[in-house]
Amino acid sequence: MATVDIIVPTYNTAKYLPIALDSVLAQTFEDWRILLIDDGSTDNTADIVASYQERLGPKLVYIKQANGGVSAARNNGIRHATAEFLALLDADDVWLPWRLEESLRCFEDRPEVGLAYGLISRIDSEGTVIDTFKGNRRNAQGKIAPYIYMRSVQLPTSSMMFRKACTDKVGVFDETLKQTEDRDLWLRMAFHYEVGFAPRVISLYRTSDDSLTTDSDGMLKAQLQFIEKHYGSPGCGMTARRIALSHIYRQRAEAFGLRQQMQGAVQSSLRALALYPLDLSNVRTAGSFLLRYAGLYR
Repeated sequence: MATVDIIVPTYNTAKYLPIALDSVLAQTFEDWRILLIDDGSTDNTADIVASYQERLGPKLVYIKQANGGVSAARNNGIRHATAEFLALLDADDVWLPWRLEESLRCFEDRPEVGLAYGLISRIDSEGTVIDTFKGNRRNAQGKIAPYIYMRSVQLPTSSMMFRKACTDKVGVFDETLKQTEDRDLWLRMAFHYEVGFAPRVISLYRTSDDSLTTDSDGMLKAQLQFIEKHYGSPGCGMTARRIALSHIYRQRAEAFGLRQQMQGAVQSSLRALALYPLDLSNVRTAGSFLLRYAGLYR
């Protein structure tokens, strides 16, 4: 019988933590244990955890650490994990009741599968669904390491499940990376294992109110660091690198567009197009922003 350790990193998310924990309690698969890693919270997280420990006993392990960031918290959880399978849940996200059951199904009679993901819906700060991530690359599964590198497929963290043996083989989250540490780990796993896919929405990802003011320069630096780290690995050659870079600059252009910064949007979209003109998405994005930019100066 499969067992699952659920790693929940938290830092001053007391407002949403009960919602996340209740979504675990509602799971149709019941052989789980929560490893809640408190990354130096200064709010009333400890009081909330205490109330759940009274109900759950040994099924909730509370681990406090000095503030070290989400990767350090997740790695601490991995070190304490003993189950065959590990699942990640951020403290402000929500699982749907069938999340664990659907994820485990991806591993049934498939020892070659080391990790699996599913569909997610985005929710706002109040829990209202904004949209549903339908996947891409036809909901890729199997040997998809190059697609992860090129960002043709995205693996939402709160929808991920992986075998504990995977981290024994490839290591844990790279704490030197910022903003791409999850993608980095999934890629390292995908070099050695096949990836499974649950074709159903299994998690709700909460977006922050300041998502439009994200540090785009910092994100660009982090993504470039990731690309260079894995450049030259199997399936991550020159063409894959150009495609990966084009995705980064197209995403950057779209972020500029959301903030109505048309000059930055045009420059980034043209950079994406120059890197990989065969992608029609790059053509459409560059054309759209050029037209919008031209309209500003009529």
